[in-house]
Amino acid sequence: MIPREVYEQTLLQFLAPVRRFLDDPAVSEIMINGPSTIFIERRGKVEATDARFDHQEALMTALRNIAQFAGKHVDEFKPILEARLPDGSRVEAVLPPAAPDGPYVSIRRFFRETLTVQRLVDFGALTPDAAAALQAFVIAKFNVIIAGGTGSGKTSMLNALSSFIPDDERVIVIEDSKEVQLQRQHVVQLEARPPDPKGRGAVSIRDLFRATLRMRPDRLVVGEIRGGEALDIVQAMTSGHGGCMSTLHSTYPRDTLSRLETMAMMSDIDMPLLPMRIQIASGVNLIVQVSRLQDGSRKMTHITEVLGFDTEKGEYKVQDIFVRHFAGISPDGKVMSEFLPTGALPSLMHQLTEHGVDLPAAVYHAAERLEYQRAHDPG
Repeated sequence: MIPREVYEQTLLQFLAPVRRFLDDPAVSEIMINGPSTIFIERRGKVEATDARFDHQEALMTALRNIAQFAGKHVDEFKPILEARLPDGSRVEAVLPPAAPDGPYVSIRRFFRETLTVQRLVDFGALTPDAAAALQAFVIAKFNVIIAGGTGSGKTSMLNALSSFIPDDERVIVIEDSKEVQLQRQHVVQLEARPPDPKGRGAVSIRDLFRATLRMRPDRLVVGEIRGGEALDIVQAMTSGHGGCMSTLHSTYPRDTLSRLETMAMMSDIDMPLLPMRIQIASGVNLIVQVSRLQDGSRKMTHITEVLGFDTEKGEYKVQDIFVRHFAGISPDGKVMSEFLPTGALPSLMHQLTEHGVDLPAAVYHAAERLEYQRAHDPG
């Protein structure tokens, strides 16, 4: 049997044209649009490269070896590959005939150095006040959805916020592909897997999720909500499993709830729409919205509390606790903005008190200013 280390080095040799990008800590994504067109994302900006594979077969050979390393199989009948490289980087590839001019490959880099909340504060992704508020919310077991577009930093934010989970709690993580790096000691990591070429051995997110409910979790963390498991997660949130955390693709906080609703409807459980909406509004306490801005920087744009569902208006009730205010573009092309408390206080203040935590003074000062403005507003 070939030693794993030898196999890993052999695999990387097939990726020689892009090896320098795999070794560059500033590169977050490698995008291969066929053998002769390769782009990278470096520091949030996409740029063309002069890297090339010799021909299509060279790239196909690399992908077949990646599939073999991951215990998977690709051919014209299974032209989509989801896998990981030896360092943990995520590979998504679409092969011919589904990609006639391909293969098209995206490699999302895996960074062994986990971003801490303090480093995100130093980068300007959020403020110390926002970080302190989130620490209180996480300790108080608010159910948190971290939402954003592709490459906005959702998983990095999830990893960072996990550092606020108390050390004496047991955390179970469920993922399609291992990306979450929780900064905790007592962590159980579970990973779904697709069926083998004969259709056997599939383990879905939903399978794992149901199993975890009997494994004494203090916290459940789902790397990304993608489908019908959304309803299982929401039901767990509303049945005593506080402090759940997950990520979701969406652009704005209200969109996040609509997306969660749509995915919950993919479940095989036939639940009427109104009870489902009420359950979602009851289960999700907080939405942390992140975004990749025009200058390539990744920022937190909203911390939004979910207040419930208005059955008369047919819409979710939300209030922003923190919002990013934009002030244009600086001469050097940077997006100028501030992330500030709105003056709204969470409806679940009692939950903070029960867990012995409080919000930073800036949140209360903003609430006082808002109250003063309302009292003196002639309108």
